Amino acid sequence: MFFEGSEKKIELITAPTHGSLRALGSDFWTQIVSLAKADIISVIHNQYCDAYLLSESSLFVWDNRIVMLTCGLSTLIDSLLAMLEHIGVDHVAFVSYQRKNEYLAHLQVSTFADDIARLRQYIPGTACRIGHLDSHHHFIFTSDKPCLLTVQDNTSELLMYHISGPVAQYLISEKQSEKTIFQLLQLDTLFVDFDYDSHLFSPLGFSVNGIKDEQYFTIHITPQEQSSYVSVETNVDINSPDNPIAAQLLALLQPISWDTIGFNTPVIASSKPKNLCLAHCSYPIKPDYHVHFGHFQQLDSEVLSPDFM
Repeated sequence: MFFEGSEKKIELITAPTHGSLRALGSDFWTQIVSLAKADIISVIHNQYCDAYLLSESSLFVWDNRIVMLTCGLSTLIDSLLAMLEHIGVDHVAFVSYQRKNEYLAHLQVSTFADDIARLRQYIPGTACRIGHLDSHHHFIFTSDKPCLLTVQDNTSELLMYHISGPVAQYLISEKQSEKTIFQLLQLDTLFVDFDYDSHLFSPLGFSVNGIKDEQYFTIHITPQEQSSYVSVETNVDINSPDNPIAAQLLALLQPISWDTIGFNTPVIASSKPKNLCLAHCSYPIKPDYHVHFGHFQQLDSEVLSPDFM
């Protein structure tokens, strides 16, 4: 069994000239999600945010901001273009579109180059690749329009590959429960007083959204043995010395390697597992607003098993 766990991601911020995105209603967001070849599984709300758990990751909607992630063979670019058409480019303050290189890229409907060629017909922007072509790498597009990004707009992504240890073994076991996964990941400690919405997929896989006031987090786990993948995204400070969320998740899941992508927040370092930072970069997408990237790998040598075909 193989599932393409790495996500495509969009973030869209509207200008003050546009009304509330939340007022567009559930029927609109159901249509937007369907364009990415995904379905809405469930939704939770609070005063500030609607958090949709999807068959292919997550969608978060605030009054003036959207964050949407989809995995597998999803066509997220179709959702983004539909949003731009409905909202109107003149009412859009900022757009970013991210995509990681896929393990089985030939199965995808489009490439990143295809996607941004379509996107640039709507809105100008800068695109770049972070990482080497002969290794895993990330693509990021950001719009060129003057926008409302501030130093308070911080987002952290922690992307873990080939997890190991007791938690990883449980995540591929036959009898799992959402309650036990919550306990193993220590979510109540990491994200205190958040409202949660989670789903345990069959035969494998787990997703959870959390919201607390304007804060959010989402975790998606694709635990397949040959290519396990876990993504964490949040606007919570995961470097906080009082609650070092990233360091605790890395210690629990023991990935062989991991990436960090921080929008206006620095690259995350961790002492466990013992690791080496193989590559890093930082570049500005707006004045006083930087993207930080780091690629880390465990120091211990990995023992490989042949994958017979």
